[in-house]
Amino acid sequence: MLPAPARRIIQLLSRLPGVGEKTAQRFALELITDPELARELGQELVELGARLGLCETCGNLASVEPGQPLTCSVCADGRRSSGLLCVVARVQDLMAIERSGVMKGRYFVLGRLLSPLDGIGPESIRLTALEARIEKDQVREVILATPPTVDGEATALYLARELQARGLVVTRIASGVPHGGDLEFADQITLGRAIEGRRGVGS
Repeated sequence: MLPAPARRIIQLLSRLPGVGEKTAQRFALELITDPELARELGQELVELGARLGLCETCGNLASVEPGQPLTCSVCADGRRSSGLLCVVARVQDLMAIERSGVMKGRYFVLGRLLSPLDGIGPESIRLTALEARIEKDQVREVILATPPTVDGEATALYLARELQARGLVVTRIASGVPHGGDLEFADQITLGRAIEGRRGVGS
């Protein structure tokens, strides 16, 4: 029913994470019926590579400034503690932790997680760059904030083993029952972590 160019836009939009075919179709039809929005979005996408990049220090998003190194706002913030480093899998994870407002240190984005089934081994997760960053910043504690998935846990265990061998303090983010959640709807892994990560009342 739709012309080929419209179908192509829907196909491309549906490749975005979390965007199904119906949502992609809704987005595409909105762009088609709003030429001004389509023009502005198209221009921003064309210039995206020239205006945004990944921070050379941590892997976070950074604005491109001619003649300047790619440095994100977190790495440029002199108030941050360089001795505390939070390791995350993706930029989205970094942003989520930043929204909490409790992280006063710096970050390192792995870019991917260990996944033997997908052929992603230790050589693919920037361990050498992480170790160089730890040495350069004289990091004292590394917080492993990989997701509580099979790949996330495998990556955290591998990094913990490698980094503890260097005499570093390595910690893992706690996970448990979300605020406002009912215990009866929590899965067994979540409940198990909540029990294992318990702490004294008032602490």
